[in-house]
Amino acid sequence: MGNFLAYLRESIPFRIVPAAITTAVLVILLALPVPQGLTPDGKAMLAIFLTTIVAIILKVMPIGVMALMAMVILTFSEVTAETSSGAVTDALSSFSSPLIWLIVTAILISIGLRTTGLGRRLGMMFIAALGRRTIGIGYGLALCELLLAPVTPSNTARGGGIIHPIMKSIAGAFDSDPGKGTEGKVGTYLALVNYHANPITSAMFITATAPNPLVRSFVAEATGGAVDLTWGAWALAMLVPGLVCLLLMPLVIYLVSPPALKHTPDAVAFARGELHAMGPLHPKEIVMLLTFALLLLLWANVPSMILGPAFQLDPTAVALLGLFVLLISGTISWNDVLAERSAWDTLIWFGALVMLAGQLNSLGVVAWFSGLMQGMIASANLGWALTAAVLVLVFTFSHYAFASTTAHISAMMLAFLAVGIALIPAAYQGFFVLMMIAASAIMMTLTHYATGTSPIIFGSGYVSMGRWWSVGLVMCLFELVIFAVIGGIWWKLLGYW
Repeated sequence: MGNFLAYLRESIPFRIVPAAITTAVLVILLALPVPQGLTPDGKAMLAIFLTTIVAIILKVMPIGVMALMAMVILTFSEVTAETSSGAVTDALSSFSSPLIWLIVTAILISIGLRTTGLGRRLGMMFIAALGRRTIGIGYGLALCELLLAPVTPSNTARGGGIIHPIMKSIAGAFDSDPGKGTEGKVGTYLALVNYHANPITSAMFITATAPNPLVRSFVAEATGGAVDLTWGAWALAMLVPGLVCLLLMPLVIYLVSPPALKHTPDAVAFARGELHAMGPLHPKEIVMLLTFALLLLLWANVPSMILGPAFQLDPTAVALLGLFVLLISGTISWNDVLAERSAWDTLIWFGALVMLAGQLNSLGVVAWFSGLMQGMIASANLGWALTAAVLVLVFTFSHYAFASTTAHISAMMLAFLAVGIALIPAAYQGFFVLMMIAASAIMMTLTHYATGTSPIIFGSGYVSMGRWWSVGLVMCLFELVIFAVIGGIWWKLLGYW
């Protein structure tokens, strides 16, 4: 018996205390009486959903396992259907969604940026052009982020997998190393720029981070289809405020967290040396560039602009075409696709969270919660501007409690959108909706666990936790103001309000 208990202690893959807390949350939620206005099945669905979110926040196990847990509980509890077969059909319903496969396929496409070396080449080109000063290197990293964002829907892969190694190489060239206590020379500044470019570019394109298509679907649902952003419409709406944020962000960080070494002429020589070692563009890089251009043209619906609406293409269809081109050209291999664990992990956990959000809506939980919030805000007699501000700020800063943007968006966004649409006059709803879209990415700035990119960059040791949180708060408020003011003017010109 002792050996068996020792085996369990060593082999059980979940964290015991967080698992116990999560289990207690589920038991307590199920034991509570059914709130007025909610059905028993709706209350049980809410308990399952909140337990899943708690498990993800506490990191009981990998997020994919927690998503599987939710599907298992949903299936055996039969809260969505009267039979086991109906319940399992509901649990697996989202895996046929084009939304899910857009994200998975685009992550697979981004393999080519890494394996061909094109991502690193682009980064070094920007450093060679702008790297005579530390702030110039920062702008080079930000521009590289912007260039890669439309075709890298994993913001973690982009900021942590492609840009961060470039940033570390540059910091190392100046002997800026956390292990030596010299991270403040250039490394701290560059790591902060490396990170804070990530949320901005994530806000700018539907395909720049995994939850964006989910955000788009929530917006369309909450507005009854009145605001249903295409890839091009999203990019156009976020273009001006996003570029202003990206232009000012390296300068703001330079002021609040200045590097000790401000002149870096050696960075140009370093980048040129790396480019020389890479040699001319490899044929695979050329194919990747051409595929990149093809995807941008098709996602922006250029054929339909020229030839008419009959030639408008679904974004998921475009992504599948891009992946097929890379496979048949040998730019990436099928083994690369099979080995891309992040894509298949995303398929499971993202699909499960989308399914849970859908079931909450179908069982009336979202409408119930929206009604409660609507009543509280309406009783305060706030004007439309303050109502929008309260909703956006509460939604944004509640991200301190989340370690996943997708979990946060799945848990809260639809309800907040519904409340805003109910309380804000129709003439101003477009402004509110676009601010919520921006906030869903800007909230990543806040903590060192806010999204998958943050623990990678924070874990490299260049930025202390205190500095990370303080700079994160400054950048979050700064970017919200930019989107509210500059974005508000731009959206007015575009006719959204």
